[in-house]
Amino acid sequence: MAAVIEDHPEVQVFDEISLIEHGVRMSITRSLPVGLTYPQYEVLNLIARRGEDLTPAMIATALKMTPGAITNTLQRLEATQLISVEVCERDRRKKRVRLTPGGREAYARSMAAIRPKVEKLREGFTQKEFREALPFLRALRVWMSELS
Repeated sequence: MAAVIEDHPEVQVFDEISLIEHGVRMSITRSLPVGLTYPQYEVLNLIARRGEDLTPAMIATALKMTPGAITNTLQRLEATQLISVEVCERDRRKKRVRLTPGGREAYARSMAAIRPKVEKLREGFTQKEFREALPFLRALRVWMSELS
């Protein structure tokens, strides 16, 4: 008799993570201002949270994007004047990515649109439940990163 998924909790965990990631991505995508894609939102979110002294390579690494994908995403964001990509004054070989006033506004609109969904999430689960899930999820992420 063939094994069923219930016999493999490790497979169930990864299935759940995949479904959660897909649900989060779809929920955020539906809330974004017109014209802003999920990868573009991720870049704006990263810059807003970590500051504006990031290079394209740092952004690609943080978001697990290929150099080609991050270049394309940054070019699209720059074309819509949501970011500026400038030569680093300290090291003329590197570039720095900064939010423009329009980028800050688009990010703020995105966060305002997402806020009601975050509030519903907070109503559905306690802070304790989230805290208890974190150690396992972090350990799993670290373990997976060591495989690559």
